[in-house]
Formats: sequence, structure tokens, C-alpha cells
Amino acid sequence: QVQLVESGGGLVETGDSLKLSCAASEGAFSGYTVAWFRQAPGKEREFVAARRWGGGYPYYGDSVKGRFTISKDNAKNTVYLQMDRLNPSDTAVYFCAAGRPIVSSMANPSSYYYWGQGTQVTVSS
Repeated sequence: QVQLVESGGGLVETGDSLKLSCAASEGAFSGYTVAWFRQAPGKEREFVAARRWGGGYPYYGDSVKGRFTISKDNAKNTVYLQMDRLNPSDTAVYFCAAGRPIVSSMANPSSYYYWGQGTQVTVSS
């Protein structure tokens, strides 16, 4: 069982930056792909970013490419989502997830086994 704990959400203004964290117990991410999804009220869960814990290129959703960066700290068993140039359309609950998807399924929420509780990000105009 992999337990994920997100943190770092909050209320910011348009153009601001925010950094989310997703922490797991030691070694929990080994062999997994870790992803960020988001869900706004009344909308489906949307893929934001993902990367394999063991290495390789990150993947990004079209709406965040060039603004968001996913990274990891092996020593802290933590995955981060650096969000820059935020705008009101980025307002959502952000979830961290872990799974073993193939590349073509990286953006599919059903490919992930474990989810965090979510952290709210609100961007005011």
C-alpha cells in the first residue's frame, strides 16, 4: 500500500507561482510512475504531469506545458509540481497519483492505483 500526502496548495493571484509536494513513505515510489492530476468543479479529472520514479522524460498535459515542471527528490521520497504563471483556469483540486501505466496510458487516471487526498489551488483574477 502506497500512501501519498500532498501539500502546498493555496490562494494566489494571476501570474503567481506555487509549488506542490507529494510525499510517500521511504521506497514507496520505487518502480512507479508518479503523476499529478487536477479536477475543477463540474469537470473531469485532468492530467497535468507525470514522470517515472526511476528516470526518463517527464510528460505534461497540453494546458500546462511550458508553465509547470514535475521533479523529484529521491532522498525525501517526494515529487514536486512547480507551477508558474498561474491563471484562473488552473483553479482545481490537485491530486498526486502512483501507478505503472504504459506510455500511451500515462494521462489516463484509471492507470494509477494510489491517490492522495488532494490539495486545493485557487487562482484569483
